[in-house]
Amino acid sequence: MRVDSSLGLCFIGFGNVGQGLARILVRKERELAERWGFAFRTVAVVTRTRGAAVSRDGEGLSLAELLARVERGEPVGNEHISPVEAALLPQTDIVLDVTPTNLITGEPGLSLTRAALGSGRSVVSSNKGPVSLALAELKELARARGAHYRFEGSVMSGTPSLNLALESLAGCDVREVQGIVNGTTNYILTRMEEGFEYADALREAQEKGYAEADPAGDVDGWDAAVKAQILAAAVLGFPLPLDAVERTGIAAISRADVEAAAKRGKRIKLLAKVARTPDGVAASVAPAEIPLTHPLASVGGATNALTFTTDTLRDVTIIGPGAGREETGQALLSDMLAIAAAERNSARFSIKAG
Repeated sequence: MRVDSSLGLCFIGFGNVGQGLARILVRKERELAERWGFAFRTVAVVTRTRGAAVSRDGEGLSLAELLARVERGEPVGNEHISPVEAALLPQTDIVLDVTPTNLITGEPGLSLTRAALGSGRSVVSSNKGPVSLALAELKELARARGAHYRFEGSVMSGTPSLNLALESLAGCDVREVQGIVNGTTNYILTRMEEGFEYADALREAQEKGYAEADPAGDVDGWDAAVKAQILAAAVLGFPLPLDAVERTGIAAISRADVEAAAKRGKRIKLLAKVARTPDGVAASVAPAEIPLTHPLASVGGATNALTFTTDTLRDVTIIGPGAGREETGQALLSDMLAIAAAERNSARFSIKAG
């Protein structure tokens, strides 16, 4: 990776998250260069349904123009290039995998990530599929090729959960992580506490875009389960298959259950939990009653939160948005800034060592 010039970015996918990142980069380009020393060029943008664009002159694509094209309903470009071919362009330094999550095969993100890391390109991703299926392999591949693989956006969007645990809490022994990592179910439970029946709260969540037409991935706990799996592997260092995460969703929770918990001074939340055990790590997702005094009890609506239980700081809780275009784009940006800083530090170390 070049450390004395702008970094070449390759977008694979340009949907909500890719566009969210692009908007941040357009708005903050000067600030990123002046304050963070981060200069970039957009080498390529490859989409599944809107075509592809590639910078052939080395100057970089205009993200503002690409966003305008999308807004007008036009293709981003008419280049014929595959995601892997774009990732392996000589001018590509960082591949941005913002393709849809597939928890069965991990594709297309998994093959893309393997190819990019294998060639020494760094990968920043919001895609949970490759992290769920092949985290250990991808981390080792990045290490062996001198690249970086970062995926902050896979758990709590732009709210820094993984980077908090791995960097800001460095030196702590994180013994347990539990929290609200699915905004859809938290919104539904919040509305039920306000008097809605489950079906009505779910319908409203769908109307607001928090829940899909088929909400099973959220209300049955799958989304929270894969995030628990990622936390177990990335934070506690203990890989688990997804089916090892005990999972119960919220479909059986009634308004009467929510009201009964309130009378006991508690709130029902869908909690993802990973904890060290004598045999390794246990992971689960299930509705739980928590006291109103607990920091997680006050987290309402579509907001997410995680509590890290550590040896030196006891409990540390972070609360923030768990979804959104620019919110997830911010996670990608923070990962890119971390990569750029690591490369600069590596270059300075090499100069001193030489």
